[in-house]
Amino acid sequence: MNVVIPEEILLSARMSEKELKQEIAVMLFEKDKLTLGQAARLACTNRLLFQHLLASRAIPVHYDVAQFEHDLSTIHKLETA
Repeated sequence: MNVVIPEEILLSARMSEKELKQEIAVMLFEKDKLTLGQAARLACTNRLLFQHLLASRAIPVHYDVAQFEHDLSTIHKLETA
């Protein structure tokens, strides 16, 4: 699906297309509608840079117990390898 944003909207908002995509990505991530990876792709950036963008706005990265346990398991496997 393609969404067409009229040029006059970008001009009125004083934003580039990339800036608008970033704003939409941040908003959808913050509302838990997109994952970190999905939001980074929408913002046309990599995950690390998107995380920096979130941090600059004091928006926490969603990190639940299941993700923590998965990461902990991965660390243990790497330590024993």
